[in-house]
Amino acid sequence: MTYTMKEKRSERLESIKEAHKSTKGDYSRVEDYLEVISELVELKGHANTIDISRYLNVSAPSVTKMLQRLDENGYLEYEKYKGINLTAKGSAVAFAIRQKHGILLEFFKMLGISHEIANQDTEGIEHHLNPQTIKQLRKFIVFLKENPKILENFQ
Repeated sequence: MTYTMKEKRSERLESIKEAHKSTKGDYSRVEDYLEVISELVELKGHANTIDISRYLNVSAPSVTKMLQRLDENGYLEYEKYKGINLTAKGSAVAFAIRQKHGILLEFFKMLGISHEIANQDTEGIEHHLNPQTIKQLRKFIVFLKENPKILENFQ
């Protein structure tokens, strides 16, 4: 089945939402917000407090506070009741998180883990891995793709 980019983004947002429902913790991390804002902007052309609140499973006032903090720290431009735009700094962080997410998800799927569990685990660890670890995982994935017999023997 071939997905359009819009369908992939929508699915990705729903995956983030589900992962945040099923895990406990503080979802006020900068990366979580930037990741969701970036996905929303690419899917809908804009992000708003209500959508961010829904996908991160946090209250609208909590979102407003975090948006103000992200604005103060140069990750986005935020005016209450107006649009939210990521700055170059915010976009760079969101891009890096999306890259990590894709690599981890692909690796877990190669291990035979279901999409739902792989996504939950990815959301749980993607913010905690060193860039060197991600780089090596990417190399390992490429190696496995170039040597499908190894993966077949594993599975």
